[in-house]
Amino acid sequence: MAEQIKHPRHGRVRQLFLGLESCFQRQLWPARLVVMVALVAVVLLVGVLLFNYSSKLYENWRQTHLLHGATALLQEGKLNKATQTAQELLRRRPDSLPALYVLAEAAERQNLEEAVSWRGQIARLLPKDVESQLNLASAALRFGKLDLARRALDGVPSSDRDSAAFHVVAGWLARTEGNFAEQEEQFASAVKKEPKNDLYQFNLAALQIHSGDPEKSTKARDTLQRLSTVGPYRTGALRALLNDAVARNDLTAADNFAQQLQISPEITFGDYLLCLNFYRKLDQKKFRVILDRVKPFAARDPSDLASLIDWMNQNGLAGDAVKWIDKLPEGQLSSMPTYVAVADAYATVKNWSRLKSWTRTGMWGDSEYLRLAYQAIATRQSRSRSGGPNTDFETLWYSAEQLASEQPERELALARLASRWQFEKESEELWQRVAENPPMRREALEELRRLYRKKNETAKLYDVLQRLHETSPNEAPITADLARLGLNLDQNTERSRQLAKEAYDRAPNEVNCAVTYAFSLSRLGRNADALAIVQNLPPDQLHDPHAAVYVALLLAEANEIEPANEYIAAADGQRIYPEEQKLLDEAKTKLAIASATPSPAISPVPSQLSPTPASTPKQSL
Repeated sequence: MAEQIKHPRHGRVRQLFLGLESCFQRQLWPARLVVMVALVAVVLLVGVLLFNYSSKLYENWRQTHLLHGATALLQEGKLNKATQTAQELLRRRPDSLPALYVLAEAAERQNLEEAVSWRGQIARLLPKDVESQLNLASAALRFGKLDLARRALDGVPSSDRDSAAFHVVAGWLARTEGNFAEQEEQFASAVKKEPKNDLYQFNLAALQIHSGDPEKSTKARDTLQRLSTVGPYRTGALRALLNDAVARNDLTAADNFAQQLQISPEITFGDYLLCLNFYRKLDQKKFRVILDRVKPFAARDPSDLASLIDWMNQNGLAGDAVKWIDKLPEGQLSSMPTYVAVADAYATVKNWSRLKSWTRTGMWGDSEYLRLAYQAIATRQSRSRSGGPNTDFETLWYSAEQLASEQPERELALARLASRWQFEKESEELWQRVAENPPMRREALEELRRLYRKKNETAKLYDVLQRLHETSPNEAPITADLARLGLNLDQNTERSRQLAKEAYDRAPNEVNCAVTYAFSLSRLGRNADALAIVQNLPPDQLHDPHAAVYVALLLAEANEIEPANEYIAAADGQRIYPEEQKLLDEAKTKLAIASATPSPAISPVPSQLSPTPASTPKQSL
C-alpha cells in the first residue's frame, strides 16, 4: 500500500523530464532534416557527376570508335562509308580535325569539289600550319578556284616560301594561269631544294623535255629515261618520251618506248592512241593492222569509242571513221560522247546532209548545245554553196550560245568549234568571254592573238599581248613580241624599250628577243651596238623572213649595201606582217639613197651575217 503511493515531487519531475524530452526532440528534428537533405543532395550530385562522367567517357569512346572506323574505311577504299562515318563524327564534334582530314581525303580521291570546302575548314582551324594552306591551295587549283588558291599561297609566311612543297604548288598555280616560264622556275627551285625527290624531278623533266634549249631538253630526256624504270613514274615517263621521240621523228626510240608502254600495267586507252601516232609514221601497213585491232576494243566502252573516232577525225582519217560508224550497231552510238564524235566526223568530211540528219534528234543531254552548234554548221555550209541567207544559222548558233552561257567549259568547246570553222565574229565573242575565266585565259588570249594577227587588227593585237604579258611576265618571247609591236606602232615607246631589254636579258640567244632589242637600240641611234647583238646569233635563224627584215634594216642603216640586199631578198615576197613590210620598205629606201650617193669604203660585213639559205619561218608576234 505504501509502495503504491507516489510522492508528488516524483510526478512533477517526470513531467518536467517528459517536457524537456519533447522540447529536445522538437529542436533535433530540423537538424536531422537538414542532414537528410544534405545527404540526398550529395547523393544526387555524385549521381549527376557520375552520369556526366560516364556520358563523357561514352562520348569520347564513341568519337574514338567513329574516327577509327572512318580511318579504316578510308584505307580500305570504302570512300562513301568513310565519308558517312566522318560526317557523323563531325556532327558530334564540329571542330574535329581528324574527321575533316578524312572527309577531305575521301573527296579528293573521288574528285569531288567538296574537298575544297573541307580543306578550307582545316586551314581556318590551323591558320599558321603551312601544310594546311598548301593543301587548300592544291585543292582549289584542282577545281579551278584560282583566286582561293592564290589567297592560300599568300597566307603562307615569307619565311616558309622557300620550301620545295611551296614551289611545287606555286608552279602549278603559274601553269594554270598560263605563266609557263614561272612554272619552270618554280619546279626548278623545288628540285634544287630536294634534288633526290623523284616526283619533283618528274614534274620538271616532263615540262623541260619540250624546251627549245637543247641542254634542258637533253637533261630532261635523261631524267625521264631513269624514271621509266621507277614504278610510280614508269608510265608517265614513257608517255612523255614517246611523244618527244615522235615529235623529233626518232622512230627507233619511239618504237622502243611504244613497246614498253604497251606492256605497262597502268596503260590507258589514251596510251594506245599515242602508240597509233607513232605507228602511223613508222609503217602504214602495220598501222592499219593495229588500228583494226584497237577498234573492237574501243567499241566496248562509249568513252573509248568517242576517243578513237576523235583521234581519227584529227589525224586525217575522218573518212575511215565514217565507214566504220556505218558498220557499228546503233546502240553503240547512242551515248553523249559518241553523238558528238560522230557529228564531228560528218562535219570533217563535209557530209552536210548526214550531219543535218544526225543532229536533228537524239538525247544529247548536257551536249545539247553542241547538237545545235553542229546543226548550225551544217546549215551554214550547205547554204554557202547555194548562196542562200544565213538566218537559220544565226538562230541555231544563238540557241547554242544561250545553252553554253555562263558555263566556261561549254563556252570553251563552242569557241574551239567556231575557230575551227573560221566563224570569226562568233569565235571572237566567245574567246573574249572565255578569257575572263583564269584557267582558260591563256588559250583564249592565244586564239585572239592569232585572230587579230590574221586580220591585221594591230590595236587589238597590242591589247592582247599586254594581257598575255600580264599573265606570264617572265616569258621572254611574249615580252619581246609586245615590245616590238609597241615600237612599230609607237605605243608606249619608253616602256617598249624597257620590255625589249628585259626580254633580251632573260633570253639573249632567242632570236625574237635579240632582234627586238637590236631594233630598239637602232631606234635610239645605237646601230653599231644593235649589229653586234645580231652578229652573235646563228646565221640560219637570221634568215627567217621576220628576222631578216630587221637585219636588213640594220645593215641598210650601216650602208652595208650588198648584205642588206640579200637579207631584203630573204624577206621580200614572204608572208610578213604589215608593220614589217613598212620596215622592209624603209630599208629599201635607205639602200636606194646609199646607192645613189658616193660614200667612203665600207668595212666588210662580219661572216656571221653572210646570207645562207633561208630556214623554216619562225612565227613571231
